[in-house]
Amino acid sequence: MTYSIVAVDPASGEVGCAVQSKYFAIGAVTPWVRAGAGAVATQAMGVVARNGERALAALELGVDPAEALERALAQDRNREIRQLGAVAADGRAAAFTGRDCVGWAGHLVEDGFAVQGNMLANADVLPAMRRAFSEASGPLPERMMAALEAAEAAGGDRRGQQAAALVVEQLGAAERSREGVDRICDLRVDDHPEPIVELRRLLTLWSRRQAESGP
Repeated sequence: MTYSIVAVDPASGEVGCAVQSKYFAIGAVTPWVRAGAGAVATQAMGVVARNGERALAALELGVDPAEALERALAQDRNREIRQLGAVAADGRAAAFTGRDCVGWAGHLVEDGFAVQGNMLANADVLPAMRRAFSEASGPLPERMMAALEAAEAAGGDRRGQQAAALVVEQLGAAERSREGVDRICDLRVDDHPEPIVELRRLLTLWSRRQAESGP
């Protein structure tokens, strides 16, 4: 009951994950992001946050994203009901959709990003995400936001909406950040009738702050 995107902008050093789900506080469990390493989305039945942690740890070691997902799932006895997407900081990407994920379920992988979803309204949701992300301009948070909006417009999660999140880290951001961290964008909507709309509002505020005062 979730759709997400993991993506990287090698030119800026940004890497991130964005997600929407009919699942309370999805932002607490699905996005796993680390500057210089990559991003992972872990979702589907049970969510299983530790799969995201394991896959991200493998990406930090330079492991190929497909192998990173396999390493995470090797310890999961219920892998066929799981779904994960991963992208490395250099743009390599991979995804996994277990054969027992609730339909419509699947993923699309391109150079620099992967989109994945389960319990979707139809098979048009992921192509809409791919197209929106590929055609959008601007920084990575804006492009991922466009992907979420396109997914919802195409039908989204067939159970409805509840929560959304957008997380981005940028290699080197800690050196110029007041907080001393590489995380430049960390927005969450935990429970809302229109989480995509609310996430867009928060992203607009974040973008304005970036323009006015920098990180």
